Amino acid sequence: MNPSLRIVVTGLAATYPFGGVFWDYMQYFLGLARLGHDVLYLEDTGTWCYDPQAATFVEDGGANACYLARQIVRLDPALEGRWFYRDARGQTFGQPWAEVKRFCRSADLFLHISASCWMREEYFAAKRVALIDSDPMYTQASLPSYLAGTAAADARERVEMLKRHDVFFSFAENIGGPDCLVPTAPFRWIPTRQPVVLDCFSKASVPWQARRPVLTTVASWEASAKEIELRGGTYGGKNREFERFMDLPSRSVFPLELALSGRVPWQRLQEQGWRVRDAYPVSCDPWVYQDYLARSFGEWSVAKHAYVASQSGWFSCRTACYLSLGVPAVVQDTGFSRTIPCGEGVLAFTTLEEAGTAIARLKAAPGKHAEAARAIAAAYFDSRLVLGKLVEEAFSGG
Repeated sequence: MNPSLRIVVTGLAATYPFGGVFWDYMQYFLGLARLGHDVLYLEDTGTWCYDPQAATFVEDGGANACYLARQIVRLDPALEGRWFYRDARGQTFGQPWAEVKRFCRSADLFLHISASCWMREEYFAAKRVALIDSDPMYTQASLPSYLAGTAAADARERVEMLKRHDVFFSFAENIGGPDCLVPTAPFRWIPTRQPVVLDCFSKASVPWQARRPVLTTVASWEASAKEIELRGGTYGGKNREFERFMDLPSRSVFPLELALSGRVPWQRLQEQGWRVRDAYPVSCDPWVYQDYLARSFGEWSVAKHAYVASQSGWFSCRTACYLSLGVPAVVQDTGFSRTIPCGEGVLAFTTLEEAGTAIARLKAAPGKHAEAARAIAAAYFDSRLVLGKLVEEAFSGG
């Protein structure tokens, strides 16, 4: 195979102009470019984009396109202009549409990440079209009813669109395992994980002695509408799991700080001892977000109930960024402890008692856990390893 390929990377970095979202998708874009590939970032969701200043969704994506262009240049000046964004009005930004069509027709690989793209015929013209499922259980929610012939029309159309892809990856690293509840048929899913361009984070790292003595996370407080019915059960979002750990501040040797967006129960959380702040000031910019993570003594977080209950093996993109900064993570186990080493650097928990004990272990040996966090990031999330394997399997899998 030619080591230099033409690759399209899709995402949501303009639609949701937040630091964490930027890193989720841009590390594919930058990481593949660093491997020597000819890359184009493409965002064409068919949906309205979020305006953080107005705190609402808007149809005009001009401001979001400017944000994207500015941050890509800051990420790597060599990537300037190597992007395309279409807003809900049909306005296009970045490369001309005619050039984008030519690129897609000649592309070796089209990476459809998070099933986020409005898949036009021009995009299916690439030699190989790969889906990357970053939201297991939700991505597969319609598969059982589709196979049974009972899916609603919109769900059926979505599965038919997915079937047109050539290869299928998932962040559910346990998918297909005997106790993993994530549906598989009619696809053959290949486990993958978030790539991290390590030097983008190592240079932003802060010595553990200089970090704030607080455990943090950045998240959205999700509504019950995020719940799905699947395999006889109801699966929900992160706030559903969080209820099990509401009393944790009374058991923690560190203050616990939550940077939250959404319909946050501010008073209740504060009464329980949580430090709560608005997520936007720490996520308005990729580098502000990165610095917030870097200056934390560690991360503490739960996962979406759907990820935990299904024993998916999903691992957070945000947590991978914490680790790459040398910041240890105390995080709820989704079954990832079968593939990611735990005990040092990553401290997994399933119960309230285990969470409190893990936090105490972090405080007892912070330097050891900081070094272990860096080592895990290098061994398991380095974009050179993750993306090299992804590209190879995109052509050999399916």
